[in-house]
Amino acid sequence: MKTTMEEVVRYYLLKMGKKGPVRRRIAIIGMYFCVSLFHFAHYIRDNRKRLAMVMMSLVIFIAYASFSFPIFPDGEEHKQNERLTALISDESVSLAPEAEVDLEGLEDWEEELLFEEDEAALLQEDEEDQIVLEDILTYRREQEERQDAVPESVGEQDREVFSFSSDDWRLILVNKQHPIPEDYDFTLATIKGSQQCDERIIDDLLAMMQAAKEAGFNLLIKSPYRSDTRQEWLFARKIRLYMGKGMSYMDAFKLSSQVVMVPDSSEHQIGLSLDIVCDTYGTLTQGFGETGAGIWLEEHCAEFGFIVRYPKGKEYITSVEYEPWHFRYVGVEAATVIMEQELTLEEFLEEID
Repeated sequence: MKTTMEEVVRYYLLKMGKKGPVRRRIAIIGMYFCVSLFHFAHYIRDNRKRLAMVMMSLVIFIAYASFSFPIFPDGEEHKQNERLTALISDESVSLAPEAEVDLEGLEDWEEELLFEEDEAALLQEDEEDQIVLEDILTYRREQEERQDAVPESVGEQDREVFSFSSDDWRLILVNKQHPIPEDYDFTLATIKGSQQCDERIIDDLLAMMQAAKEAGFNLLIKSPYRSDTRQEWLFARKIRLYMGKGMSYMDAFKLSSQVVMVPDSSEHQIGLSLDIVCDTYGTLTQGFGETGAGIWLEEHCAEFGFIVRYPKGKEYITSVEYEPWHFRYVGVEAATVIMEQELTLEEFLEEID
């Protein structure tokens, strides 16, 4: 009969235990560990099939978990938060500790924050973004891409019968609840230099600026089309500004979204919106609405297909503060209805649906 390893080990340990008290202690300890080891080995041998199935299940679970990812009901918003978090992290923003905010002066402080940014950055943006009518016309003549004459005012075009459709590119709804569709496509045209907008609105834009000039107002285009990267940077910068004043990230995010649109929900990213001021009032503040140019634009922008996108008193619908400088192109027919009936784009689309 073949002698097993367990029997051999036990034999030598028992033999060792008979050679003195010291070796006996060593043999007892060795016997304890050897018995435990052989008992474990017997268990593995007798249950090898069951253990193999457990190991296989574990391997499959680990492999599956390595390629899995959480599914969120609003995937686009999740992507936006990831990009914004990365942008803020790049600037080494610390979320803690949070300073105590002076609630008594919060109202005045918020008004200041809504319209004040880093001065150096804003001065540079003003120089780069500001465009006047003469610049546009000169550039277009140099490029010889279009006719030299400013197109006839679209306010004089025939619009006897018109059927509205929410599928019309001019009426696309872009806001926090309706991000830019992934398959939305459009062609950019150069206004001047690096400044661009949807090529389909340039003629009407020039007509409006020319009409304003004839009325005695020199309009300035400060912010037409924005790239995705640009919009993300603007939003992240606003969050950093508020957090620097002691606000938490979530509070800064909420307040920032009232002033700068969340990335992928800004109409600037589809080239249909522009920020317009004038040579005597060049800041993007609510006071522009009380200037002669601001009043003229509100009264006549619809004649050229534009609307005041975020009107006063409709913040509960648009979720954006009153912006008398922000104009959105929707076409003459829709703009006429919207401005005459004092609607928002959201309300207009609900009516035609």
